[in-house]
Amino acid sequence: MPVEKVEALVVGAGQAGVAMSEHLGKAGIPHLVLERSRIAERWRSERWDSLVANGPAWHDRFPGMEFPGEDPEAFVPKEQVADYFAAYAELIKAPIRCGISVNSVTRIAGQRGFQVETSDGVVEANYVIAATGAFQTPVIPKLVPSEAAVMQMHSTAYRNPEQLPEGAVLVVGAGSSGTQIAEELMLSGRKVYLSVGPHGRPPRSYRGRDFVWWLGVLNKWDAEAKPGDEHVTIAVSGAHGGHTVDFRRLAAQGMTLLGRTQAYRDGTLQIAEDLKSNIEAGDANYLALLQEADAYVTRNGLDLPAEPEAHVIDADPDCVADPLRNLNLEEADISSIIWATGFTNDYSWLKVDTFDDAGAPIHQRGVSEEPGIYFLGLPWQTRRGSSFIWGVWYDAKYLCDHIVKQSEYMTYVPKS
Repeated sequence: MPVEKVEALVVGAGQAGVAMSEHLGKAGIPHLVLERSRIAERWRSERWDSLVANGPAWHDRFPGMEFPGEDPEAFVPKEQVADYFAAYAELIKAPIRCGISVNSVTRIAGQRGFQVETSDGVVEANYVIAATGAFQTPVIPKLVPSEAAVMQMHSTAYRNPEQLPEGAVLVVGAGSSGTQIAEELMLSGRKVYLSVGPHGRPPRSYRGRDFVWWLGVLNKWDAEAKPGDEHVTIAVSGAHGGHTVDFRRLAAQGMTLLGRTQAYRDGTLQIAEDLKSNIEAGDANYLALLQEADAYVTRNGLDLPAEPEAHVIDADPDCVADPLRNLNLEEADISSIIWATGFTNDYSWLKVDTFDDAGAPIHQRGVSEEPGIYFLGLPWQTRRGSSFIWGVWYDAKYLCDHIVKQSEYMTYVPKS
């Protein structure tokens, strides 16, 4: 088969790939986007049924298009989010080919560019942008053996409470996914145990403004990564119209909070003695943002109503004051474990020298150590907002500008 040649190849047609295509198209760079399934597929088939966007519609979007027919303050359901990206791709006439997998990318020996082996033949490209994001391979800790008498699944496989067998549920991980799933299960009538690790806990809204607005005006979205920041999960929810995640109040409603799940032996989980410190660190994060917001209101003379009740922290519930250190699954009637424990990278198809020993990309603002290879959609790629819908759009602009500059260098011919 003839080899197809293109200036830039984008791998993945989620929010990162669509954003990258828009900027490449505006810059006049011939490019192709390959997607192994459908546009924004993970929003459709790897999330639970009731999931909504974690930010309001006015904020969690690309600059070039609003969510059609949605209240700007609404938290958009996942199917409409996927439809938004498909419609946006059509709007910008993105050259996306779906149903094509990228099997390998290797540098062409002795010349510029890369050979890309796909399920539909070979493509040669001078630039390759890995826009597959950070949420690739689900991580399930090797704690509870598969032969244990309990159903286990990652949060990507969870759909709704009816999917699970009767009995109590343990949710491990208290970021946005774990917290929302645990709350849904509790409201469905299940007994729920939630294993809570270190986390940030912003208010959903404060003084009449959503937390995304506060992070914007306080310049926190543009904060650059510091050591450890990449690993701190955020507990925030757009469910039920959006509300602040408060673990103490979840416990008051019947949820049992646990520290981090450490080990498993003979049907019993060993639980770390860190629940209280994790909860208090989340509270400190929450209160610090309120205090910065109050100072901003005063400094700028804004007419935003005070909200003193938001500063009140409830007393520790029993499960925090006297936390469990061991949890026997059978005695607790736990029939299911949902691991909301994040993801790992899988760039096995990208056979170039720009990865550390753990397989994580080595890059600066998405520009890799291998000239011509770029990454897009990584948490903290350039700033705190990098993995959010709007943030990835701005990161894509930066990468496109870099590609334009590199192309200009390559086409430079000195005057004789």
